[in-house]
Amino acid sequence: MSSPFLSPAEAARRLGVSAKALRLYEERGLLAPDRTAAGYRAYGQKDMARAAEIADLRALGLSLSQVARVLDGEAAGLEPALAAHQASLEGQARHLASAMEKVARLRTDLARGQAPGAGDLAGLLRPGPSVGFDLPWPWGGERFELRDIAPLTFITGPLGSGKTRLAKRLAETLPGGVFLAPERRTDGVALARLKADLALKARVDRDLAWLVEEGATPSDALLILLTELEREGPLVIDLVEQDLDEASQEALMVHLRRRDHAARPLFLLTRSCAILDLAMVTSDEAILLCPANHNPPIQVAPYPGAPGYEAVATCLSSAEARARTEGVIALRPQVA
Repeated sequence: MSSPFLSPAEAARRLGVSAKALRLYEERGLLAPDRTAAGYRAYGQKDMARAAEIADLRALGLSLSQVARVLDGEAAGLEPALAAHQASLEGQARHLASAMEKVARLRTDLARGQAPGAGDLAGLLRPGPSVGFDLPWPWGGERFELRDIAPLTFITGPLGSGKTRLAKRLAETLPGGVFLAPERRTDGVALARLKADLALKARVDRDLAWLVEEGATPSDALLILLTELEREGPLVIDLVEQDLDEASQEALMVHLRRRDHAARPLFLLTRSCAILDLAMVTSDEAILLCPANHNPPIQVAPYPGAPGYEAVATCLSSAEARARTEGVIALRPQVA
């Protein structure tokens, strides 16, 4: 007879969340699983029902603080979350309507004796945009193609691997692409846009309030980043974690995953394990690794044993470790 209690790994698998998410619910007082005699967490039926409610509320876009209030019977903050969810559903409906229209058109052509091209058929299964270009230095000009671009793509690699040059070329090649350098905090353009556009300021203030409830620390760096995220077109952000503490990075990732999946592609250059948490990567996300040996960038699946997984893991570190080594440059000793 099976035990009525589940381990954190099994509970997370059944709920469709990560074990880290379950620990976070517990840390915020939303969940209190039982413990075994040895002190290990054990999730019973009531714990699983409670965790499922939390996961569903999170899927609606509620912050952890908002989830706590809803579970206590308060409705504060529900309207914006429901409005955002409705907008996301409407975006998905438009996308499906467009795909259905394309299928109907191909069927009409087929009935007239016009066979669809291979590209037309492939586009039905691969609706995302694609991009291709010759790789810049430090590569040797090899052709690089990224097909069916995910809504969210992480780019990582060791120092000197060329990831920033790859990111800049992506921004140059994608129609309407924008590249944001790490020095964005010293650029007053974003703050000037906020002052000049009250509607933009209202949206950014709303997102900032949500992030603070999620545990983020208010800062100019976070404010500017939220402002830049309101841009149109593909966005490529170098060192997205720049000047953000770990709690802010984690809250930012939750916020970015709330985006409408039909929104423009977003590329995040990172070496932070709070930004690129390999246990949290979803099927709507992709990882690009720029290898240390300057082989062409490769796409890496987010599970142990996948080609390139260990190389990605070794590129990432905590915010604390990044702070200790910021500005450190490796020097090659002089040879007499």
